Amino acid sequence: MPATDERFVFHVEWFDQQADVIRRYMMTFFPNDNSISMFDVKNNRPFVKRSAYAEVTLADLYIGATVTVLARQLKIIEYGDPYTKKALEEKKGRTLAMIKPDAYNNIGQILTAVGQSGLVISRLKMIRMDAESAAQFTNTGEGDCSGPDHGQHLSSDVCVVMELIGTDAVSIWQQMMGPASPAEAKVMAPTSIRAALAADDVRNAVYGSSSPEKANSDLNFFFDGKKWPSTALFNNCTCCVVRPHAFAKTGGEIVSRILAEGFEISAMSIWHLDKASAEEFSEVYRGVMPEYHDMVAQLCAGPCLVMEVRQEDAVNALRKLVGPHDPEVAKHLRPKTLRAQYGIDRVNNAVHCTDLAEDGLLEVEYFFNILHGRK
Repeated sequence: MPATDERFVFHVEWFDQQADVIRRYMMTFFPNDNSISMFDVKNNRPFVKRSAYAEVTLADLYIGATVTVLARQLKIIEYGDPYTKKALEEKKGRTLAMIKPDAYNNIGQILTAVGQSGLVISRLKMIRMDAESAAQFTNTGEGDCSGPDHGQHLSSDVCVVMELIGTDAVSIWQQMMGPASPAEAKVMAPTSIRAALAADDVRNAVYGSSSPEKANSDLNFFFDGKKWPSTALFNNCTCCVVRPHAFAKTGGEIVSRILAEGFEISAMSIWHLDKASAEEFSEVYRGVMPEYHDMVAQLCAGPCLVMEVRQEDAVNALRKLVGPHDPEVAKHLRPKTLRAQYGIDRVNNAVHCTDLAEDGLLEVEYFFNILHGRK
């Protein structure tokens, strides 16, 4: 098949909230120009003519992924033809990666390392395991995360769990972590995460699945099994949203800056917003910001990293760190702010933060109470 004609076909489904039905389509992706077409199988007619979507790449397309096309969240449920299955199935390995409580202050650094590895973070959330859940996980664990000491440590504070997708995901993440023992890591893998951050064999910063089979079990435990309660505290808080255009490339750096400035991140999750949810969240800007509709479209363009951020006078403190709405203004007036360093324009300005003190709790509740409850 010539490269110019290469195409990958997927069965996708979209939940139409207004009609309260799941609609299914055949989606074709053309990597040569990053274009997409969609066909309505039930009604036997084209649904979307072939159009370019720069926000969607081949790396984003795998079974279980969610992509946004025309502000619709499409979940990929199956490969659409034998060529697509053969070409992509072996390339899309997955593994569980966990940031342990002792590495809390290094969450951003670890997210940056993942981004640089070529692996894709498809799911992420901050959780708090109770003693029972931690014991259940470590009792079924293997090797470097089994036994009561590990269970006690994992239940001591929040963890961040991620699903990583990519070729040889299990082995790549294992290499990035390094040996479980920090002494061994410093000798055998001096550039690894554990060589840099581990304190001992238990407080060794990160965990990863040891095999594809264990990855399936681990991912089911944290993402596809029980529903974990939100870790949000809903007090002294503000909302921070790393926009889709910034999350993949600089999300880890933004998280590092927030923690370095003394803020507490008490809840964190990846969200794929559909148009209705993005409009609902951004309603306060309708009729006020001329870029309102473009801002909504940007929020729907891919995954957002959403955080509950806490500090005294959290809303005003974070707003100062984030900087002026327009990155060009920020670069001239406050060049060290997040929007000055990571923003592109008024729509792609890297980070949303709560503007009004009275809205901090409301915005946090929208994600970690209202939307969390809808999952």
